[in-house]
Amino acid sequence: MFSLLFRKYPLFRTVLYALVIAAALGIVSVVTKQVKKSPSIEDINPAVGSAGDTMTIKGSNFGSVRDNSYVELSGRRITASGYVDWSENEIKIIIPSNVQDGLVNVVTSSGKSKPAFFANEAGIPVEAPLDTVSSLPVISSISPSSASVGESIVVTGMNFGSVRGNSFVLFSANREDAASGEDDSPSVAANEDEFDYESWSDTEIRVRVPDGAASGTVTVKTDKGGSGMKKFDVKTPVGTKKYSHGKTYAIRLNEDVDSIASKNAFSITLRVPRPIVSSFQPSVELYECSSEPLVANFNNTLIHQIELQKVEKGKSEADSSKKFKFSQDFVVASYSVETKINSRSVKDYDKNRVMFKKFSSPDSLVQSGDPEIVEFAKRVVGKEKNRYQQAKLVYDYFVANCTLLNYQRESTSSPKDLILSSNSDGKSAGDAYDFSVVYASVLRALQIPCVPVAGILVNADSSSKNHWWNEFYIEGFGWVPVDIALGKGLEFEPFRECAVDDAESYYFGNIDNQHVAFSRGWNEIRQSLVNGKTVYRPKTFAFQSIWEETSEGSVNYSSLWNNPIVTGIY
Repeated sequence: MFSLLFRKYPLFRTVLYALVIAAALGIVSVVTKQVKKSPSIEDINPAVGSAGDTMTIKGSNFGSVRDNSYVELSGRRITASGYVDWSENEIKIIIPSNVQDGLVNVVTSSGKSKPAFFANEAGIPVEAPLDTVSSLPVISSISPSSASVGESIVVTGMNFGSVRGNSFVLFSANREDAASGEDDSPSVAANEDEFDYESWSDTEIRVRVPDGAASGTVTVKTDKGGSGMKKFDVKTPVGTKKYSHGKTYAIRLNEDVDSIASKNAFSITLRVPRPIVSSFQPSVELYECSSEPLVANFNNTLIHQIELQKVEKGKSEADSSKKFKFSQDFVVASYSVETKINSRSVKDYDKNRVMFKKFSSPDSLVQSGDPEIVEFAKRVVGKEKNRYQQAKLVYDYFVANCTLLNYQRESTSSPKDLILSSNSDGKSAGDAYDFSVVYASVLRALQIPCVPVAGILVNADSSSKNHWWNEFYIEGFGWVPVDIALGKGLEFEPFRECAVDDAESYYFGNIDNQHVAFSRGWNEIRQSLVNGKTVYRPKTFAFQSIWEETSEGSVNYSSLWNNPIVTGIY
C-alpha cells in the first residue's frame, strides 16, 4: 500500500520528504541545544573599579559573537555601546557612569553564569599600588605632640603610601589587659567608620585621635610593615575612661534556606552581620565558616549566595527539597567601660565634623526629626545647656517614668509609644529595643551625637539574648555608654566581677563586659539588583536594611536565622 501511494501520487512523496526533513532538523536542534553549555565566569578585572574603566571578563561558553547575549552589572544590562569586544572566552566592556557595587553575570541563550562581585572604588578601600622601592613607613614628627580624643593631629614622615588603602594609624590604648590577644601594650586604631582619617599622602597623614586612645605612642602600619613608635600624649580635660575585665567570646551564627520553589534561574543573597570593631570591642576574628562566602567582609556583613539554574520543562525541581546551611564562628574580645566625667569641663561640639553631622542627624532608624520627638526632648531638658547633663536628664526621665517590659514587643509596634502612650499605672512601657532607639532619637533631636547599639547580652552561664543599648559622644572625651534597660533592672546573670550594687547609677556612663555588639547605628545597605526583592529583619541583633535579596521573578523559599549562640567564654 505504502509503495503504491509513493509511486502513484507526487503530493504524497512531497509531504513525506517534508516530514523527513522536519524530523531531521528537530533532532539537530535538540542535539545542538543539549550541547550548549551555560556561560561561566572565571575572573573579572578590575574587581574594584570606576566608571569609564574597561572591565575584562574571562571564562567560557560566552559564544563567538554577542547576538542577544549580554552582561549584567549590578542588576543593569550593559547597553550595546558599552561592549568593546566579545569572544568565546573573553568579554570587554566599559563600566557605565551609574555603576554601583553588585554582581556581574553573563547571560546567553544557554543560561546565566554564576556571579562575580564588583565594587565601585569610590565606596570601598582599595589596596595601595606597590612602590618600586620597598621600604618601611617612617614617622618624623607629630603636631601637636598632645591632643584630646577627637582632635586632629598631623603625622609627617615618609613611605606612608599615596593612598591609605589598608593602612592605618595605631595609638596606645588604655585597656588594662589583653583579652584581644595583644601584647602588654595594647593599641587602638583610628576608626574609618567615625571619619577619623581626614587626609593621607606618602609624607603626611591628618588624623583625629580615636576613642579609647591613651598617652603612649603612635605607629603607622602599611602593607610593608610598621613604623617606629613616636611618643604622643592624650589630654583628658573632660574626664577619664577605663577599659578592664576583658573577656573573649566564641560566637556562632547559623542560617538555613530550604523549600525553594521557582522555575526560573535565580539567586538568593544572604547578608550576615559581623560583630563590629570599636574601642570596647577591639578584636573580631572570623575563624571558621561552613562554606566559602562570596565576600567575607563588605559593609560589615559576610555575603553568602545561592545560585540555581532554570528548571527545564518535564524535569523535577530537585533543588526545591535541598537545604542550604550556613554557619560562621567568630572570636570577639569585649571590655567593661568605666567613665568619670567632670560635666563642668564639657564643651559644645565642633559642628563642622563629618562625625557630628552623621550621628546627630535622623536616619531610617532614628527619627530625631519627628516633631513629637523634638518637643519631648525640649520638655525633658528644660533650660539645661550642658550636653552631658542633658543626656543624663533624658536617662533619668526614662528610668523614673517608663516601665520596662522583660519580653520583646511585636515588631509592628512603634518605639515612639514609649513617650506617647501609658499603661494602667500611668507609665509608658517598652522593651530594651524601644529604649535604645528612642533615647538615640531624643539625644539627636538635642544635637547630641548618639548611636543605638544592637547585639547580644551574655549571661554568666553562656546563654544569651538579643539586646540594645546606646553610646553618646562628648567633645574632647569620646563615646559614653548607656544601657537604660539594665539601669531599670533587666534580668540577666552577671559575672562576679561585673556585679553592681546600684544598676541605675552604673549604667549611665559605664557598661559591663557581657555586651557583644553587631551594630553601632543604622547600616544602610544598597540593593545589588535593581528589580530584586529584599528582606528586612526588625528588632534583632543587628541594625541593617537588607538581610536577604533575591533576583527578579517569583521565588518562594523558607529561611531561618538563628540568634547568635555563645559557644565559649575565655
